[in-house]
Amino acid sequence: MNTISRLQLDDGGETIDEREIAETATFYFQKLFTSNRVRDLSYLLQGIKKNISLDKNVVLLAAYTEDVFSALKGMGATKAPGPDGKGVTNFCLGILNKNQNFGQLNSINIVLIPKIQNPINLANFRPSSLCTVLYRIVIKAIANRVQEVIGGCIDVAQSAFVPGRLISDNVLIAYEILHTFQKKHTGKKGYMAVKLDMNKAYDRVEWGFLKEVMLRMGFQEELVRLILKCISTTSFAININGKRGRGDSLSPFLFLLCSEGLSALMRLAKEEGLIKGAKTSKRGTTISHLLFVDDCILFGEATKEGTGKLKGILKEYEKCSGQCVNFNKSTIFYSSNTPEVNKREISSILGVRSSTEMEKYLGLPNVIGRRRNESFQNLKEKLQLRIKGWSNKFLSQGGKEVFIKSVLQAIPTYAMSCFLLPSSFCEELERIIVNFWWQKAYGKKGIHWQHM
Repeated sequence: MNTISRLQLDDGGETIDEREIAETATFYFQKLFTSNRVRDLSYLLQGIKKNISLDKNVVLLAAYTEDVFSALKGMGATKAPGPDGKGVTNFCLGILNKNQNFGQLNSINIVLIPKIQNPINLANFRPSSLCTVLYRIVIKAIANRVQEVIGGCIDVAQSAFVPGRLISDNVLIAYEILHTFQKKHTGKKGYMAVKLDMNKAYDRVEWGFLKEVMLRMGFQEELVRLILKCISTTSFAININGKRGRGDSLSPFLFLLCSEGLSALMRLAKEEGLIKGAKTSKRGTTISHLLFVDDCILFGEATKEGTGKLKGILKEYEKCSGQCVNFNKSTIFYSSNTPEVNKREISSILGVRSSTEMEKYLGLPNVIGRRRNESFQNLKEKLQLRIKGWSNKFLSQGGKEVFIKSVLQAIPTYAMSCFLLPSSFCEELERIIVNFWWQKAYGKKGIHWQHM
């Protein structure tokens, strides 16, 4: 199903030759993973505080002992390190404690998974990295230690992947600001929310940038060297149609630490009065940015000057970190009082399209200014669409049960974590699921049996 029979070339042509397909894919990832060199980071580093204390570094640098076994237990049950665990433990401890090298075990196969049916452009494939179990044990042992202190050095604007934080927290804050924007019909100043999408975010992290950020945060150089050894000695090969192509160096990531660079630039700009941010009330806290892992929303005044400052920050971040904004997938939401002239100026400066439905980018229904039952209709449509897609397949009653529990019942869960759904609407969703359970085929009703 995932066979790549033809591929689009850089010049716009296409090829069906297997060797040329493999070479095109390899060159694409070589270009993607190649460093563009780190520029002067002195200004950006001013916005990053030293939060890793000496006591925390003592814990981080302590000799690894049971960490390897804990990392192994935390991995999937289908991973196979070998019949004898002692050899695995000794090898991993040698890398973690004795500066031993990975050798050939730090090689990765990249398998291309299509995002759409019959893709011919490499941008429409999702690369999946297949690495060795030994490598995963080592990096998981390091990650288990780092996650104990990561919360102290990551800005509160980042709500994902940090222990004790929920991504829904930032979603609710963003929703409140958007609600304020839509209700703002008066005032000379308009406001904007710029939802940015980073292009290949996890693949465009400069190692030098990551090193300087970690050192600035207070991580000891010994730990930084260990992490860089794990990511900078990796090699990859593209797997095309079951055949392993030639390899090159791969640039993985520690993405939360990288995104701290954008937070630092936004904080500095806010302190210097270059950007204003937005509020949900007159006495509320000013919010300049919210981060959702590789996505982020920036808030500010909808003016030509403010937009110019915002674009300058994004360019600075791109040059320092390697992160590149995908403006084609980004969008802007304006407050209701923003003049059309300002909207056109801002769109021309950023090259980002405007939208009146920012809620869909947050994965939430539009409940602003609409009757409650109408506002949640998109959840109902998602449910019916999934049922229609699976009704054409032959599912046993057991298969239906798994599909209902793992897919259908999970669809409204995200929205329910933020909003109280009307009981009548919940009953409507339950009725759709029950009909699917008893139906013989899509559109063919079945007998609803009742347990007595």
